[in-house]
Amino acid sequence: MPETTQLQIELIPIEQIAILNPRVRNRKIFREIVSSIEEIGLKRPVTVTKRGDGQYELVCGQGRLEAFRELGQSEIPAIVIEADTETVLVKSLVENCARRKHQAIDLLQDISGMSKRGYTDVEIGRKTGLSVEYVRGVGKLLRQGERRLLRSVEAGHIPVSVAVEIADADDEGIQAALQQAYEKNILRGRKLFIAKRVIENRQRKGKGLGGARKTRKNVSSDALVKAYQEDTDRKKLLIRKADATRDRLMFIAHAVRELLHDDAFVEVLKTENLDTVPKNLAARMERQELTR
Repeated sequence: MPETTQLQIELIPIEQIAILNPRVRNRKIFREIVSSIEEIGLKRPVTVTKRGDGQYELVCGQGRLEAFRELGQSEIPAIVIEADTETVLVKSLVENCARRKHQAIDLLQDISGMSKRGYTDVEIGRKTGLSVEYVRGVGKLLRQGERRLLRSVEAGHIPVSVAVEIADADDEGIQAALQQAYEKNILRGRKLFIAKRVIENRQRKGKGLGGARKTRKNVSSDALVKAYQEDTDRKKLLIRKADATRDRLMFIAHAVRELLHDDAFVEVLKTENLDTVPKNLAARMERQELTR
């Protein structure tokens, strides 16, 4: 994969630059890039390579390129190198791996992309500056769909070696892995607390980062009896509340009916234009009157 060392800086039309390995950008960070370029200009040109048809392929600098486009610019300063498509893709992946603030999913995609292009774990580690153990661990967690553990590894909460042990173990094995990590002084204090919480969420919500995992559990007879008893208790409570409400309504209806038999009280109501009674209350008082 040859590449010349001679560098050329040119003004390249943005529309002539193709992005081979597009990334989804964090909007907050992207706005910071746009603001920085708008205020002080472009500090570092993007890197491109020229194709045979006169168009260009972006090697690195997608954020800067998109910021220029956002600011309404038609051209961007670019370092032009000679590189084939394979080199362009690898350089783009390496740049993404080297970004200071990248999400676990980004790192996962970058390592996966290089692996799919035929690079070994050793080669990926050498090109990205990551340890071979880290590359192998991330690859394994990816294949097993362990997105929740990956995020914790990337955040520095759980070492990749411990995360791989957790991914391969059952409940008893997970506890043993945590115990060993504690004894080796790998997980202590706050990190151990976070690791336990991650494991609890993984067991409750699944390996991914979405909603709760739907599982079917075998229900015992004792559990059914307990659930039935709890439901019965709830219904009894509702009945008691309904009875209490009914008694209060009957008392109010009786009190209002008695007051309406007081001519002086009725005159006061008429003076204040309050001599009407809600239809339902009037009907209830009439029924009570008939049953006296």
